[in-house]
Amino acid sequence: MEIDPDALLDEIEGEFDDEYADLGELEASLQNLVDKKTLKWIFVGGKGGVGKTTSSCCVATLLAANRESVLIISTDPAHNLSDAFSQKFTGEPTLVKGFDNLYAMEIDPSQQPEEKEILGSAADQKFFKELMHSIPGIDEAMGFAEVMKLVQSMQFDVIVFDTAPTGHTLRLLSFPSVLDKGLGKIMELKNKFSGMFSQVQSMFQGGGMDINPDDMQSKMEHTKRVIEEVNQQFKNPDLTTFVCVCIPEFLSLYETERLVQELTKFQINVDNIIINQILFPDKNTTCGFCKARVNMQRKYINQIADLYEDFHVTKLPLLKHEIRGNEDLKEFSRHMLEPYEPKWEAGTSCNDDLK
Repeated sequence: MEIDPDALLDEIEGEFDDEYADLGELEASLQNLVDKKTLKWIFVGGKGGVGKTTSSCCVATLLAANRESVLIISTDPAHNLSDAFSQKFTGEPTLVKGFDNLYAMEIDPSQQPEEKEILGSAADQKFFKELMHSIPGIDEAMGFAEVMKLVQSMQFDVIVFDTAPTGHTLRLLSFPSVLDKGLGKIMELKNKFSGMFSQVQSMFQGGGMDINPDDMQSKMEHTKRVIEEVNQQFKNPDLTTFVCVCIPEFLSLYETERLVQELTKFQINVDNIIINQILFPDKNTTCGFCKARVNMQRKYINQIADLYEDFHVTKLPLLKHEIRGNEDLKEFSRHMLEPYEPKWEAGTSCNDDLK
């Protein structure tokens, strides 16, 4: 079945018209994010290739100038934080060069259970491996739990998540609920079959392996409490928000709308959208390609403005150079607070730069 992009966007737009008809235009910047001192968790996400890492690094840079301590975490298996800051990062928080309160780390939640002993001893993990895998998503969720326990223990003022593309991000945000249910089932089984657990314990101890169900349950209960607390914080708009990043094209706009709807189901606050890679051609340019791209982008920018009247919509430019290193990130982050004003070069063509 062929999809008409214009008809689909008109349908989506119509759903919002009545609900937000009386709302005034909000500030087109991320100043609201910087000013909200209660925020502890800030997720930055969107479709692949829209500039999520650059945006999240710039957000972290802005926050570092206004908050006591900031941690930026990449949860994308294809990490780019090291490239953005021109500095190597690992699975442990590392101070970003040029800052005294901004730290960065790159983690893969799906790999954490193999590296961390969440349930205690190696014997505990071996015994429960098959049981855990019988619960869909519990392995990655346990990795997420370990990351959250680590982050919670460090007491950072605010944590920025540079997330993977939309599908992976939604899976990540579902982990607290998955883990809460999964650990609940495991603990329920332990209580229901406590006699069997005791027999298994003596059997394994006879083979030289130390399994202590009570100790294991204590660790799981602690992990469950941490996840319950994180889950409640994620649903608190004073503590958590999501920043959607998109570009002015149909597929990106369509995926942004899907992301916003899913975040609403998760009860996660979202009221900031970044439109990235907006083309500002030189004034009076003779480049037909640029004019065509500008007209196409203008169409989707206007649709975003109509569709998200109750959001802070920040517009960021497509620059002629890459944004890499602290100075570039600091400079580019200014456009998140102040509208971008291009420096026109009259009467030029894009082809002139290629000669």
